[in-house]
Amino acid sequence: MRRTAVVTGASSGIGAEFARQLAARGYDLVLVARTEPALTALAAELTDEHQVRAEVVVQDLAAPDAAARVSDALTALGVTVDLLVNNAGFGTAGRFAQIDPGQEHDELMVNVVTLVDLTHVVLPGMLARGSGAVVNIGSTAGFNIGPHFATYASSKAFVLNFTLALWSELRGTGVTALAVAPGPVRTAFFDRLGTRKAAIGGRMITPERLVAAALRALDRDRGYVVPGASNFAMAHLMPRRPRKLVALLGRRVTSAVADALTPR
Repeated sequence: MRRTAVVTGASSGIGAEFARQLAARGYDLVLVARTEPALTALAAELTDEHQVRAEVVVQDLAAPDAAARVSDALTALGVTVDLLVNNAGFGTAGRFAQIDPGQEHDELMVNVVTLVDLTHVVLPGMLARGSGAVVNIGSTAGFNIGPHFATYASSKAFVLNFTLALWSELRGTGVTALAVAPGPVRTAFFDRLGTRKAAIGGRMITPERLVAAALRALDRDRGYVVPGASNFAMAHLMPRRPRKLVALLGRRVTSAVADALTPR
């Protein structure tokens, strides 16, 4: 029986790589993003190389009704969702008061609100069938307080905690959840953010390596995964307490990012 995966943010980077590796595993795909030409080209590539069904849903996931529109599209396509990869997301950085509020609002809509809404869309059907999975892409930024990444880091902390809570709730149902918390990845993320200094010295990994690690962790029902040894160490060995001291130390580490993004 064929399985179908929905991948958001599938037009490039991590999302496109999830689509490629899932197609190689025999999944049919529904590719969701704002950029139709890139989605259409990827769908044609996957169909040609892996003989899978690859459908395209063009949707801005910052829209208030984004999840409902995606749900309607899935119904129209007649697909049953076996795997949801909530990959779409973006970051903001700099001094909070200087960041465009509209951009931060859209960031929370994509990174948090639509992620939760889409999970609500697919989870009841998965539970009824007794099988399925939700993969949510977080970040190592979600493990600590993030001065100069206040909204982004907080959104990724939500993703991590939300996903692990789901993973715990779903035990014994045949359905699972996985949080993927990468450090810096070689994608256009930092170009959109505005500075490569936002990598904070972390070692870049490729989307191919990240997705392979994520799918291994999903196979093993790990709950969460931090791909890359140095990223794992950064996520787990940084102090968590006292929280005010951690916040103050974090500001010193990220001040160069804020300086790089401050208008002159």
